[in-house]
Amino acid sequence: MIEEQAVVIATEGEFATVETERRSSCGGCAAGSACGVSALSKVMGRRRSSIRVLNPIHARVGERVVLGLAESALLKGSVIFYLTPLLSLFLFALMGRWLGSLFAFDSTEPMVIFSGLLGLLIGLLYLRVFATRVSHDKAYQMVILRRADTAQVLFDS
Repeated sequence: MIEEQAVVIATEGEFATVETERRSSCGGCAAGSACGVSALSKVMGRRRSSIRVLNPIHARVGERVVLGLAESALLKGSVIFYLTPLLSLFLFALMGRWLGSLFAFDSTEPMVIFSGLLGLLIGLLYLRVFATRVSHDKAYQMVILRRADTAQVLFDS
């Protein structure tokens, strides 16, 4: 389970809207300004993001909570969102090259470019449908695991 801390800013039924703050992946260490990640974090700033999550613990507005997302959901989502447009672009471009040579065009390049862009568009449209479908699937949604204050007490003792 991948975990992140957040603050509840609104609640609505079984859901809560939480706000997280973007941090560098290492969380800051003794290397300080000598680290490239630290320098990039300073340039990008600490932006806050609001997301809607499941709220099975009935957290209230203002509480600091720990969010969780299954590693499998992150892995599957990442693979689908990165590979689908690329694969559809390459497959349609290959199909365009094959069609261009089948019809004996002087140059297959325009057909390859057009087919590749068409494949990219189809891949992106599929992602829109996929994102809409999984937005209602609880396996792909972040969930509030616990209140952050109680997590600190458990680690301190």
